Amino acid sequence: MPRVAFTTLGCKVNQFETEVMEGLFKQRGYEILPFDQVADVYVINTCSVTHLGEKKSRQIIRRAIRLNDKAVVAVAGCYAQVSPEEIEAIEGVRVIVGTQDRHRIVDLVEEAVNSISPVNVVTNIMNAEHFEDIPLFDTPGRTRAFLKIQEGCTNFCTYCIIPYARGPLRSRPLESIITESEKLIGAGFKEIVLTGIHLGAYGRGMEDNITLVDAVKAVLSRDGLTRLRLGSLESIEISDELITIMQYDDRLCDHLHLPLQAGDDTILKSMNRHYNLAEYRQLINNIKMSIPSIGISTDIIVGFPGETREMFENALQFVEKMNFSRMHIFPYSRRSGTPAAQFSEQVSEDEKKYRVNKMQELADRKAVEFQEQFLNKQLDVLFEIENQKDSAIIDGLTGNYIRVYVNGNKNMQGKIYKVLLLKTYQDGLWGEIVQ
Repeated sequence: MPRVAFTTLGCKVNQFETEVMEGLFKQRGYEILPFDQVADVYVINTCSVTHLGEKKSRQIIRRAIRLNDKAVVAVAGCYAQVSPEEIEAIEGVRVIVGTQDRHRIVDLVEEAVNSISPVNVVTNIMNAEHFEDIPLFDTPGRTRAFLKIQEGCTNFCTYCIIPYARGPLRSRPLESIITESEKLIGAGFKEIVLTGIHLGAYGRGMEDNITLVDAVKAVLSRDGLTRLRLGSLESIEISDELITIMQYDDRLCDHLHLPLQAGDDTILKSMNRHYNLAEYRQLINNIKMSIPSIGISTDIIVGFPGETREMFENALQFVEKMNFSRMHIFPYSRRSGTPAAQFSEQVSEDEKKYRVNKMQELADRKAVEFQEQFLNKQLDVLFEIENQKDSAIIDGLTGNYIRVYVNGNKNMQGKIYKVLLLKTYQDGLWGEIVQ
């Protein structure tokens, strides 16, 4: 039996796509191995969001080649899509597949065995017209199942390489979403997470004016579903109907990830973000009035070209008032091929590091403040993994995305328990099972 090993960099969409490719290899009789073992094939699903993501991708490609220099090393994902020549130049890479044609991955690997030169099938992603609908062959090896329903982005934020890596908007047919969600529910998953590159644009260009709300309703209509969670969404794409469903259907998790990206209107405009701070603030306030328990997390980029120290201080004040439940802070990464890479007034690396630290301090404090609202209350927790340092501790997530730790064991994995939340602990709360 031939052996294949996978590793994934980057987002939840990449994680889902790796699982799809694993299924294709299983169907053809391959054994799946951990990535640090000697395999016949290595598949690296790469990331290109930042220079660091690309650097890590190259490091892992070379690690695979060192593990077995006779193996077929296949490189997929965003970095492969935007820089196929760079990857082909790495001696030992045999297959480059990008962000489409993943359904051919096994054939391409087997073709590469007898090929003198690397098999490079990367084409212009901007010509892609259809969602690459590859059914899951096997269920994921996790407690929460990701279900990709959308591909591509046409927002063209000035700092972002993803539209060039993922191409135009494409959406998964509702019938396929229903089929896959039923498979995941039947396999015992308590939570399904809908993901996409630009999830809020689901349905755009399809017949019958289908939207993300239709996809949410379709999954919620399946018998046996316990939880449905949404991946990252653009704030301007949050509809009143979606909030109403979240308000009245407990199965739709009370958590939204709404990237802010910058806390200054001048920088938002320079980023080509399609909202201003007043609009964003009003939306957050309205959502919290409807769903007081909701966790709203966000992404923030600091050190964008032209962001002065005064603008950054204004951003700190704005974020302070928003009371996010969780914040992911990134220094601006200059991406060749994006408009912002050519902007003047680039911020120094030392200044970006200072701003990251300042914003992270605020993020840490706000996360604790959000979590402490729920002390001495009972919330349902889906348990995921044993604690690495102490196997008698297991942790999981509430619907509003608070990590909760309890005394427990691996038999609790994939199950939901009601937990009384007692105190802050590590990056979340400590609790006791009450049922």
